[in-house]
Amino acid sequence: MANSTLQVMDLTSLRAVLGDLRGQIIPSRFEKAQQPDPQGLQLGFRTLSGMVWLELSWQADAARVVQIPSPSRIGSGSTLAQQVQHGLKQLALVALEQRGFERVVLFHFAPRPGEATVRTLVLELMGRHSNVLLLDEQKRITAIARQIRQHQSRVRPLSSGDAYSPPPSLQSLPPESEESIEQWKRRLTLVPVDLGRALRETYQGISPALTRQLVSLPCVDEAASALTTSTPVGDISENQWVLLHQRWKSWLQHLSVGDFILQFDDAGGYRVWNDPADLASDERPLSLRLGIYYRDHLHRRQLHRDHQELQRLLEQSREREQIQRREQLDRLKGTDRADELQRKADAIFCQASPDRESIDEAQKLYQRAKRLRRSIPLIEERLIHHDRRLALIEGSESFLSDLMQADWDDPDDRRRLLLELKVELEELLTPRRQRRRSGPPPGQPQPLEIRSEDGLLIQVGRNHRQNEWISLRQARGGDLWFHAQECPGSHVVLKASAAAATEEDLQLAADLAAWFSRAKGNRHVAVVMTAVEHLQRIPGTAPGTVRHRQAELVWAEPDRARRNLDALKPLA
Repeated sequence: MANSTLQVMDLTSLRAVLGDLRGQIIPSRFEKAQQPDPQGLQLGFRTLSGMVWLELSWQADAARVVQIPSPSRIGSGSTLAQQVQHGLKQLALVALEQRGFERVVLFHFAPRPGEATVRTLVLELMGRHSNVLLLDEQKRITAIARQIRQHQSRVRPLSSGDAYSPPPSLQSLPPESEESIEQWKRRLTLVPVDLGRALRETYQGISPALTRQLVSLPCVDEAASALTTSTPVGDISENQWVLLHQRWKSWLQHLSVGDFILQFDDAGGYRVWNDPADLASDERPLSLRLGIYYRDHLHRRQLHRDHQELQRLLEQSREREQIQRREQLDRLKGTDRADELQRKADAIFCQASPDRESIDEAQKLYQRAKRLRRSIPLIEERLIHHDRRLALIEGSESFLSDLMQADWDDPDDRRRLLLELKVELEELLTPRRQRRRSGPPPGQPQPLEIRSEDGLLIQVGRNHRQNEWISLRQARGGDLWFHAQECPGSHVVLKASAAAATEEDLQLAADLAAWFSRAKGNRHVAVVMTAVEHLQRIPGTAPGTVRHRQAELVWAEPDRARRNLDALKPLA
């Protein structure tokens, strides 16, 4: 599912969502508007049963209107949110309107139910041309998400203060249930193209997802099952046309009656108009389930993008450090000439009567040899610096790998942790003159916390700051520290200062240290265990870099830790 393609909200799913929302929020009182991102608006409505939140998005590849769980308070200060908040204050949502096969939704607001509309919020779902507009009583635009200037569109420029004009009418035909199969087939075969293109170019409201659904519904006929959207219309048999038309009529019937049932498929898409035989019951509203679908899918996509960006940063940093390290090694190798230079100078002074020029040359050779020898400690220090930074990069890759596999984490938590790691690495690896702030500075570290079956708390560092936090700042006397031996990975601290640790507690902590390390692919991993009192920070190194005076070796099983993560559930 992580690599699945996001399904665009088409006319069919839009009809399904609006039908679901009408039963929930008509009528309701508008209460809150906020803009959490540049391409989305969240609206809160007060109903008799509580608050209902909608998300309106004009993102080109994910334009939508869906219900969402109660969001965090973020983005209420944006200009658009403030304009909508002011324009809809104290008004009631009295109607949701969608006309024909256009993906345009009109939210009608009035002082109270039964009175005339005084404000209209328009959502246009049209790919890269998607937009949100707020209209007054005279249908003038008082707020708009995307200003469309004259040079951007000569057909339909849109700006604040302009009179609103609807999108141009669709050129294709509206589907009609009364249309005969002969006429329907004649229109689709007018141009020799594939079936998917023929459907989309001939009729309104047809999306790529819908065309796939029309040809992929369960069918007992073997010939019909071979039909795909890429099948040329000229190659479709008569029997296939009959079966396809039956599916077409079934879709129009669902659309007309408003009989929608949401079902997700294994490819990461969904359908709303088929009656599945084995549909698991879900009491949540259809619009909310779709809202969660889009939220989770977009979170995964953004997580993937952030991961790629961070991986590029690590690769670039490693390449830079390796080049600089090789340069220092070449310089260190060059210091071997110091003895040779000194021998040449000594040979000059061993002459019976060296002239003045020879003496000057010998003095220069002595100075060059001296400079080379004096540079050795500096070069060795630089080599240690580069080795530490390469170790930091390797440890960061371990954190990144663990984070991408942490399916027990909430999507928002994973993105937060990824951003923390990104900000941290930009500070540690990027030259000061090239740094750019990726986000607000992270607050107090929030490590992964798990409580053992015996009630002891176990903390796991998910980045360098968290490692230092749990090992050197939060740890108390009596706590135990775990780390995979000679391997980049997370610090794990068992809070044994609170109560005596059992063998099961020790084994769980060791297993977690093995799982959150680069050695997680091994069946058995050697893990170092020591009291936190024996830890010492290494000066001049990255946060979380420690050494220990004495330790005990424990054998751990990473797979067992993974099973425990599923069973114990990390603490919120």
